[in-house]
Amino acid sequence: MHLSELATIAAAAASLPLGARQSAMTLTVNVNQKYQTIDGFGFSEAFQRAYNIYNLAEPKRSQLVDLLFNTTSGAGFSILRNGIGSSPNSSNDWMNTILPASPGSPTGNASYVWDGKDSGQLWVSQQALKYGVKTFYANAWSAPGFMKTNGKDSNGGSLCGVTGATCTSGDWRQAYADYLVKYIQFYQQSGVNVTHLGFLNEPDMSTSYASMLSNGQQSADFIKVLHPMLQKAGLSHVQIACCDATGWKIQTTMTTALKAAGAEDLLGIITSHTYTSGISGTLPTTRKVWETECSDLSGGWSTAWYTNGASGDGYTWANSIYTGLTSGNVSAYLWWVATQDKATNGNKNEKLILVDGGNYVVSKRFWAFAQYSRTIRPGAVRVGVTAGSTNLKTTAFVNADGSVVVNVINTGTAAAGLVVAGIKGASGAKAWITDGSNDMAAVGSVAVAADGTVSGVSVPGRGMPRTTNVDILANDASLGTANHVVLMHDPGRLHPPASPRLRTFYELPERSMRSFP
Repeated sequence: MHLSELATIAAAAASLPLGARQSAMTLTVNVNQKYQTIDGFGFSEAFQRAYNIYNLAEPKRSQLVDLLFNTTSGAGFSILRNGIGSSPNSSNDWMNTILPASPGSPTGNASYVWDGKDSGQLWVSQQALKYGVKTFYANAWSAPGFMKTNGKDSNGGSLCGVTGATCTSGDWRQAYADYLVKYIQFYQQSGVNVTHLGFLNEPDMSTSYASMLSNGQQSADFIKVLHPMLQKAGLSHVQIACCDATGWKIQTTMTTALKAAGAEDLLGIITSHTYTSGISGTLPTTRKVWETECSDLSGGWSTAWYTNGASGDGYTWANSIYTGLTSGNVSAYLWWVATQDKATNGNKNEKLILVDGGNYVVSKRFWAFAQYSRTIRPGAVRVGVTAGSTNLKTTAFVNADGSVVVNVINTGTAAAGLVVAGIKGASGAKAWITDGSNDMAAVGSVAVAADGTVSGVSVPGRGMPRTTNVDILANDASLGTANHVVLMHDPGRLHPPASPRLRTFYELPERSMRSFP
C-alpha cells in the first residue's frame, strides 16, 4: 500500500472522549520526505562464537537458529557479519587463516587451505540462507602476519606497502587483495555469496589478538588495489567497507582522509563501531553508513528490560538504535556477538544470548533488536514523521512491500495519547508486546475504523517503573500488503475505546515497548 498521507490527530479526535482529545498527540507521516535506505540489522558469531550454536543438541540448536532469523517468531535478523581469519591456528578462540604458510614473497605461489568450517561461521551462514538472509559482511581483523610490518597478525602492525609501512619482504597489498578474494570464492563454492567486504577492524587499536593498524591514507592505498582486483575476479557486486573504527569520531577522521585520498567512490559503505564514541551525527560521506559493532562490555550478564537506564538494558539499546537511525542516518545497525558462554570475558553483556550447559537464555537486548529488525525489512526507506510533542522520539519507514512502520519513544514524564489515521483500506490490526514479562508476545486484536484509523493509544511518561514496546499491523485489503505502525514507547497504556467498532482496550505495563505492525 502507498500511504499518501496520515491524518492529523485533530481529524480523528472527534470520535474520542473529551479527555482523550485534550491529551492526544498528532503523528503525521510524510512518505515524500525520504532519508536513508535500510540494509538491515544483524550480528556476528566471529572468534568461534558460532560453535555455541552448532554444538547445541537438538532441538535446542534449531530453536536458537529460528530465534535469530525467523521473521514471524524470532528477531528476523537480516545481516550476518563473519570474521575473516588471519591467525596461524585455532588456539584459544582465534580465527584460523586460509593461508597458514607464507609463499616466501608477495608474488610467490600461495597454498590456500579451506577447512569448510571457517570457525563455525559457514554453517551459521548456511542456516541464515534458509531463512532468506541475503546480506553477508566478510570482515578481516588483520592480514596474515607475514604481510605486516610486525610479522604477526596480532599486536597491531601495518600492511606492508601502504604509505609509511616499508618492509624488506616487499609490497604485500596485492597479495592481501588476492587473499580476501580467495576467501570470498571459498564461500561462493559453499553456496554463500558475500555481499560486503571489510579489510580492517578497529584499525586505531592494537590488541593481543588479530589486529592491524591503519589510518585513512593507508586504507585508501589498499582500497585502490582491492577494488580493481574484485572487478577482475568477477566480484563487482561485492561492496568494499571501511573502516570499522572503534568510535564515530575516529571514523569521521578516517572518512575525511579517505575522501581526500580519492578512495570514497571505490567504497560501497562506511562502517564504524561505537565503543570510544557514540553516534553523534552523520559521517561526512556520500556512501551508505553502517554501525557494525556495539555492545555492553562492562556490565555483568543481565536479561533486564529496564533498570534505571543501565547500559545492558533492552530499553537502553532500543534508544541507541533509534539514535543510529535518526542522528546517524545509518542503513544498518549490528550488535557484536549473538551468543557467548559464561566463561568467556567474565560473562558480560557483550552477547545477546547466553549459551551454557546445553541451554540458552535470551536477554531483553535481543528483543529490543527484534522490534526493529522484524518489522523494518531490507529495502525499507526512512521517511518523515512529525509528532505533537518534543518528548516523542519518532521514526517512520516504508518497506519494499509498501508497508509503513512508525516508531515512537516517549521520553517525557507525562502520558501522551496517540492517534494514527488515514490508512486507507486497512482491514485489521494485530499487536505484540515486549516488557519485563513479555517478549514480543501477541496481544488481542486491534480494532480499525472503516477509513483505516487506529486510535486510543496512550503513552505514559518515562517516570514509570517499566517500559513496553508495541507493534500494530494493519492489513491493506486493496493491495494485500500490510501497513506497519510500530509504536515503540517509554511506558504505555491504551485508553478504553469510545466505540468497540473503532478501538480495542489494552492495559500495558509502564516503560514498555509495543509494536503495531
